[in-house]
Amino acid sequence: MLAYRLVRLIETHSDALAAGLLAKVQHSPLLGDYHKVPPQELKQRVYEIYRHLGDWLLSKSDEDIRTRYVEIGARRAAQHVPLSQLNWTIILTKENLWEFLQNESVLERPTEVFGELEMLQMLDQFFDRAIYYGAVGYEKYREEHSAAKQSVAG
Repeated sequence: MLAYRLVRLIETHSDALAAGLLAKVQHSPLLGDYHKVPPQELKQRVYEIYRHLGDWLLSKSDEDIRTRYVEIGARRAAQHVPLSQLNWTIILTKENLWEFLQNESVLERPTEVFGELEMLQMLDQFFDRAIYYGAVGYEKYREEHSAAKQSVAG
């Protein structure tokens, strides 16, 4: 039951979580090229994940995650954001969520720990796939555009 309540809590606070992540990205010395990403675009993408977290964890398939993050990876490649910065932003998205959960989580019974652990495992799995598929989309975009440049030059 706690896992369900935590997901609902995240979804309810999705706008504040997205705004907090945007501020972290804008102030991170590791994400200098993220100025190429319109702030509203980044905030909206993250908001959609946080706002529909229950769906992403419980009803979306691996294919849904692949589709979403391959597209994001390709978009960041087109914006000339380095892959390392794309990956770091996804990691920050997860860390932002952990910080929120640590501040909000109050375990009432030992059995609730298992529900929270299960949810945390699902979150970890989701973000691991997001990093992988983001990289796949990024690499695919770069490969396609590299081949296009070579055929034009050749």
